[in-house]
Order: sequence, then structure tokens, then C-alpha cells
Amino acid sequence: MRKTTLFLLIVALLLGGCKSPGFGGVMTVSVQVDGTARQVEVEAGSTAAQALAQAGVALGPLDRTEPPLYTVLSDGDEIRVTRVVESFQTEEVILPFERQTVRSESVPSGETRLLQPGVNGLQELTYRILTEDGVEVSRSVVKTVILQEPLAEIVMVGAQSAFAPLPIPGRLVYLAGGNAWLMEDSTANRRPLVTTADLDGRIFTLSPDGNWLLYTRKSSKPPAEQINALWVVRINDNPRPFSLNAANVVHFAAWAPTTTPTVFYSTVEPRATAPGWQANNDLFRVTMTVAGPNQPRKILEPNSGGVYGWWGMSFAFSPDNRLAYARPDEIGLVDQDSGYLKPLLEITPLQTHSDWAWIPGLAWGADSDTLFIVTHAPAPAPVTAEESPFFDLTAASMVNNATVRLVQQTGMFAYPSASPVRSNGRENVYQVAYLQAIFPSQSETSRYRVVVMDRDGSNRRAVFPSADAPGLEPQTPAWAPEPVAGQTGDFLAVAYQGNLWLVDTGSGQAYQVTGDGLISRVDWK
Repeated sequence: MRKTTLFLLIVALLLGGCKSPGFGGVMTVSVQVDGTARQVEVEAGSTAAQALAQAGVALGPLDRTEPPLYTVLSDGDEIRVTRVVESFQTEEVILPFERQTVRSESVPSGETRLLQPGVNGLQELTYRILTEDGVEVSRSVVKTVILQEPLAEIVMVGAQSAFAPLPIPGRLVYLAGGNAWLMEDSTANRRPLVTTADLDGRIFTLSPDGNWLLYTRKSSKPPAEQINALWVVRINDNPRPFSLNAANVVHFAAWAPTTTPTVFYSTVEPRATAPGWQANNDLFRVTMTVAGPNQPRKILEPNSGGVYGWWGMSFAFSPDNRLAYARPDEIGLVDQDSGYLKPLLEITPLQTHSDWAWIPGLAWGADSDTLFIVTHAPAPAPVTAEESPFFDLTAASMVNNATVRLVQQTGMFAYPSASPVRSNGRENVYQVAYLQAIFPSQSETSRYRVVVMDRDGSNRRAVFPSADAPGLEPQTPAWAPEPVAGQTGDFLAVAYQGNLWLVDTGSGQAYQVTGDGLISRVDWK
């Protein structure tokens, strides 16, 4: 019994020795918060969080304490609370416009012309601001929104042309630095048609009589909302552009070969994802009047467009007003009255393994009896037909429905173009120009040379540029509307290294017309 009592006494003494001396008592701590100091009595062994609760101090989500909330306090300790407040502030900031100077031979030497006045942009900045006890300690930009893009001021400065002037027939228009210019009678006679500096070059074509220019302008809206808009300008002493109230014209818009100025166009729907649109594969017609364009008439309803129809389709008018269409898997004719497609030739679609599709190039012969088409040719095994890198130039007769391969391995961007009809004394004839890829098996990235041949594929010869010069970018060569005085053959106009060149297809002589490196599109009627 004595041993038991002694054991219990020893255990009680040991347990009493392990107990914290503060437990069971009261201690005082100081709380510094909101500019005041408070003395708070709490139970011994309390944490900083318990002390603040005892003092009735509520903490915000960003507030800090020193020491941390989990700290066990001792008598006389101090807790300091730092109030941290997060706020957001927006402000609008002006984006100053840039000033750009463009040298151009289209302006007389020593003169300047304001092509586009500058407009400041506007952006909205959102700041995240942190304050500690009412004092700002951090300010950072967390969001930027462009409310209005700045518009650069563009001044064109005249530069003396170093090239001798040439007489030219008809009217030649060219796109330079986002503006449309006209040459008439002589390459030295140049004047502006449109100086908005926003032509995107997707559509740039003269009417058959040379009195109207059809073109597209970039939209001021984000590309996902609107890509561009279709405009026309009448070519006279006081050209006045006006909108056709048509938007998102990517692949096709052209003049019909009719006495009344008439435009056909096809549209797409803008998309935020590549390639930036979904084709409608539709077709509209609109005629011009003195007061402006009439209401468009729908010729083709929107449709899937066949294989790779999301990319779109293109069209081409014959001189006698027949309309052909081209899409990645097919060539055919459009019934303009009934609004349906009549397939003529099946095309093996090209598998690009990318976000673009290939549309066969096509052009009518000057007699409206032949359609010149770039076709997808097969490749040796094991390359599949859809992945073949080879393309041929083919002629399809509208008289007997025969199809003849004229040139092998031209490249995918051969872009044939037929000259006007000429008389050789015995019959009416014409020539065909096309682009020949320098590397036919890599024609997607290859540069090209201009080749001219007779309509049956004979008398083929490369005319521009020379074999030792770099090739040109894919484009459709523009034929002169009639022979040029003093030259041996017909003239072709092309854009080469940013400049306008005229090529005599008879002698092969080429003439550089401009030297400012700004030209991207050319047409001649």
C-alpha cells in the first residue's frame, strides 16, 4: 500500500513538472492595428489568431500579421496587423501615330503628297494597385485593351524616274503602297486613282472597257468581324470611289463582259481560327448606275463547295459572257439564269496538310472556245494522287469537249492568261502566257518565269525574267489590249521585285518602268 501511494505521488510530481507554467493563467499582449494600440488579456498559451479574435479584429483576405497567426504568444508580446487593400483602376492612354515617308516615281520629283493623315489611337489600361496601411506599395498593368488602332501618317515624296518613258495603249493600273495608280498613253503619265493607303490587293481589276476599277480595302474592324470591303472607282478627271456594300471578298470579284458595268463577287464568313474565314461559295451580281450600285442579285446560294470547300472557289468569265468555276476538286460552268453548277472536269484535290487549299488556275481563250486549266497530275508510287507535287497546264475545248494536256509540270501557280485576238492575215489567233515553276516539284515555294506559247501549245518560249535572274512571285500576267507601237510583239505587264516591268513577247525585250519597289498588282485594259 505504501509502495502504491509513493508511485502515485511520483507520477503526480512528474506530470506537474511537464505542464507549461503559463497554462491556467492570464497574460497581456499588445495589438497594433489601424493606427491604434490595444492591450488585450488572453489565456496563457493563446495563438496570435486567438488574440486578434479576442480583440475583435477582423482580417481581410490580404492582411498580414507579425508574428504569423499560428504563433503561440507569451506575456507582453506585440501583434502588428498590416492592412493590405487591392484595387483596380482603368485609364485611357493615347497611342501616337507613326509618320511614314514613301518615295514614289508616281509623284513629280521635289513634290510631296499626303496620302493618309495620321490619327492617334486609344488604349485602355487596367492597373492592379496594392496599398499597405493606406500607402501605395505596388501598381502593375494587368489588362490592355486597344480601343482604337493608330493610323499612320503617310507622305509620298516624289522621286525622279530613271527609266525612259514608253508609249502604251489603253489604261494600265497598278497597286503601290496600298494605293491605286493609273498610267495612260505613256508610262510617264501617271496619276492617283485611290489614295486611302488601305487596298489589300485581294481584288484589283479593270472593267473590260477600262473605265472602272474594282478593288478591295482593308476593314477598320477586327479581322474576325470583317476582313475587307469591295469598292469601285470610275476612271475620269475626278475619280470618286464608292462602296458596293459587299464585305469579306477573298477569292473572287470581277467585271462581266457586258455593256452595262456589272460586278460579280463571292463572299466568306470571317473566323478567328485559320485560315481566317469559312467560304460561303456563293455568287452575287450587282450593276452600276449613275447614282451608284443597284441591289445585289444572288446567283448561287451558299453551299459546301465540295472537297475543301471551306477554303472557297473562284470563277472566270469568257469574252462571250460564259462563266466557269474552279474549286479544289472540280472545274465546270455556272448557269447564271438558273443558279446551278455544271461540272466539266474532275480535279484530284491537293492534300496540303495545312490550313489552306489549292484552287486550280483557269482562264478562257480569247475566242471563248477553250478553257485553259492548271490540273493536278499524278506522281509515281508510292506518292498518293492527293499528295502529288506535279501540276500540268491543260486545255479543255468547249466545242467538242476534248481535253488536251499542253504543258507538263508547270507548277501549281501557273495562272494562265490569254492575249486579245490578233490577226495574222489568214486567221484570228491569240497567245497564252503562263508561269513556269523554276522547281516544279516544289512549286508551292518556288519562284516562276513567264512563258508564252501559241494557243495550241506550240512555239513555247520563256520571256521573263532571264535564266540567270531570280524568278518572280506567282501572279497573273496582264496583256496589253492592243499592240504597242514600234514593238515586234504583244506586251505583257508584270510586277517583279516590287516594280512594274513591260515585256515584249516577240523580241523578249523587257523594260523596267518603276524603281520604288512598291508595286504588288497590275491590270491592263
